[in-house]
Amino acid sequence: MNLAISTFDPNTPKRIAIIPPMSLGSSLPHLPSQWGRSFLRGVGSWWHLIHFGAIVMVMLLSPSTYNRANRATTSRHIYTSTWQVLPWFTALTALLSLVLIRIVVVTAQSYGLSQYALQMVVRVLVLELIPLSAAVFVGLRVGLRFGKDVTDQPFQPCGDPTARLSLARLRGDLVPRVMANAFAVLTLAVVSSVIALVLAYLTVYGFSYWGLPGYTRTVGHVFDLVVTLGFSFKTLFFSLAVAIVPVAASLEERTRTESVDAVQPGAVRLFLVLLLIEAASLAVKYV
Repeated sequence: MNLAISTFDPNTPKRIAIIPPMSLGSSLPHLPSQWGRSFLRGVGSWWHLIHFGAIVMVMLLSPSTYNRANRATTSRHIYTSTWQVLPWFTALTALLSLVLIRIVVVTAQSYGLSQYALQMVVRVLVLELIPLSAAVFVGLRVGLRFGKDVTDQPFQPCGDPTARLSLARLRGDLVPRVMANAFAVLTLAVVSSVIALVLAYLTVYGFSYWGLPGYTRTVGHVFDLVVTLGFSFKTLFFSLAVAIVPVAASLEERTRTESVDAVQPGAVRLFLVLLLIEAASLAVKYV
């Protein structure tokens, strides 16, 4: 069966062009095989991520990892990933927190809901936004830095990256990086959260001590046992995801003959993992 397509030109008579059907759908038979290869490639990427994360976690729990050389390497990476960015990241977070706190407090006062302003600030800013922003910031920085200086040892294409890495390099180079990146997320999140709590008190009560009992009671009411455990575990899982996913994706990218993702390796997977952790945390606290 042929497909007839008509075209009309006012200056010429009506013409009929006959196009064979297979010329329109010649690529359709190849779509299932392409989808299958994409699915298998995605499953392999996630399996490599889980495999690499398991190896790193075992080495983190191994006492032989914490020798003098690895401690020095870890300290150097902690200085690079945390202390170099802590002042200006904290200043930027404090500025944004102050703006958000002021908006929430003024809006709550205009609607006669001043008693709920502090709880809203603590629940939204401290519990949700600050840990997520610290994880995203460190994750982007890790991906950019690791892609530049991890390529000391060449890889052969189409293989398992973890199988081509020596145990000494895993323990002496990659594990200190993972520890430093996880420490960076935890430090930035905790310091920024404390500063946000101080700014919230100063915005509501000013430089006085009379509001301290009520403020501590309000914050303590928000940070009950379930919320505190959820905040701690969520921040810990954020730090592990940021420390492992970009490194595993960069190692996997080195084994490919051509680039598959146009974005930074592991960026989509990292944001997906962070989204799943955040959704699980919200479900545990509020569902």
